[in-house]
Amino acid sequence: MAVTWTIPSMDRDIIQGDKADVVTTIHWTASETDSDGNSGSSYGSVSVTLGSGAFVAYADISEDVAIGWAKDALGSDQVTAIEADIANQITEMKTPTVASGVSW
Repeated sequence: MAVTWTIPSMDRDIIQGDKADVVTTIHWTASETDSDGNSGSSYGSVSVTLGSGAFVAYADISEDVAIGWAKDALGSDQVTAIEADIANQITEMKTPTVASGVSW
């Protein structure tokens, strides 16, 4: 399996300069579930700027585009770290190294 990234929400400025509905923050989730039902997840938000690229109207932004923007803003090292942490969560579920409870 692979980590699945989704975008549950985006914050935007109604007006920013001469542009309307400019995305400023992308809220993301990343998760994975293995074939045994063990899962891991992470969530967060990242600021994005209008930048010098071609402007995409808010109504035309697809989730794939927003995921790309979020990953670009996070940077490849952070994306790799997030996905490694999710893999570690799944490994911990399969072979726990810590436990809690009481002895009675």
